[in-house]
Amino acid sequence: MTPVTSFAGRRVALFGLGGSGLATALALKAGGADIVAFDDSEASREKARAQGIAIADLRGEDWSRLASLVLAPGVPLTHPVPHWTVELARAANVEIIGDIELFCRERAAVAPGSPFVAITGTNGKSTTTALVAHILREAGRDVQMGGNIGTAILSLEPPSPERVHVVEMSSFQIDLTPSLAPTVGVLMNISPDHLDRHGTMENYAAIKERLVARSDTAVIGIDDAPSRAIFDRLLAAGRKVWPVTEAEAPSGHGYRVASGSVELAENGQARLIADLSSIGSLRGAHNAQNAAVALAVAAALGIGEAAAVAALRTFPGLAHRMEQVGRRGATLFVNDSKATNADSTEKALTSFARIYWILGGKPKEGGITTLRPYFPRVAKAYLIGEAARDFAATLGEVPHVMSGTLDKAVAEAAADAAKDGGGEHAVLLSPACASYDQYRNFEIRGDHFRDLVRALPGIETGA
Repeated sequence: MTPVTSFAGRRVALFGLGGSGLATALALKAGGADIVAFDDSEASREKARAQGIAIADLRGEDWSRLASLVLAPGVPLTHPVPHWTVELARAANVEIIGDIELFCRERAAVAPGSPFVAITGTNGKSTTTALVAHILREAGRDVQMGGNIGTAILSLEPPSPERVHVVEMSSFQIDLTPSLAPTVGVLMNISPDHLDRHGTMENYAAIKERLVARSDTAVIGIDDAPSRAIFDRLLAAGRKVWPVTEAEAPSGHGYRVASGSVELAENGQARLIADLSSIGSLRGAHNAQNAAVALAVAAALGIGEAAAVAALRTFPGLAHRMEQVGRRGATLFVNDSKATNADSTEKALTSFARIYWILGGKPKEGGITTLRPYFPRVAKAYLIGEAARDFAATLGEVPHVMSGTLDKAVAEAAADAAKDGGGEHAVLLSPACASYDQYRNFEIRGDHFRDLVRALPGIETGA
């Protein structure tokens, strides 16, 4: 745990007692804050009470006595409408912050300059966060990984000069972290997402920009227009910034990626630094970008190139993101449940030549229309969940079946793939949808897929 000592003796309100919210409440209490917390869920309130957290309906609180409102990232700050706690805080001129802001203030107080890597982007941030942490651990560093991936940031060990914090951040978390200034800030990419929470693409991109704007070193994927504009602004301002691109590196300086390789250009001279073609956990051009970003972060933190590249070969991959679950003959079963939008699914579709594709769930704006160029790779599609009917219309002439549920889709896809005599192919769960119509989260959906695959006869795991 990281006790939050910067609020010792001050009264703080907290709303949202899920995983990160409860961790925040405990960290504030451990640091000596006078905390009062609330949640709409009685079960969450009872769990917090059992751990000694004072619970009270914040509508009855004297807001003039409060130093801050600490808001869980899932609670609306601006759109579609501000949460009632936000309105009360603003009326009383009380600052509204999140758990990562508390970490940043603690870092500034007890270990300013301690290594802190913050990673964001619409897609790829989780794999990159895990990959950066893996490289640093392989190099012998004391690494704490968390934030939007796995462990709440205040459940990690406290910042210190010898310890590196590698933190994934969502746009919601960035919006609640006004003093964010990491050692290395990473922006993977920007595409439409969470617009119901941010209103417009301009607002969404501006929030993402905050993460890299004040970083000592910035690493930015520049192959989409909003990210390229951010890179150009930082470069013009004289900031230290490394681009990652599938095209030529601007001004002969940066990382160039292709499916299976990473090149580094310096002073106009490019050289191959990583051959990824034999690393199954880093298959595809999107994972080449993830690898390039991780190598750039490692270099910024003083990890030698040879050691960083060697660590790529032992990276096990991330659960639910191009996770190779098993193999049966020429069929590879891949769990890409974390692909909750079309842009993320595109990365998976580009990684295989012949696909038995399981997709569907709670649809996002735009559906799968942008994926039409990859439909020739689809041998057959298996549609599940709320989006099934609309996706069927988009697929058109692509062979498809309305499976409805994941168990039926896996059984049908496995049976069809077993009859395929055309060489290696994949049964790919890459839904391009949120999971909420049938599963509480994408992890549970991916776990179910993994269990279904491993229950099939003749499956070899560890593919």
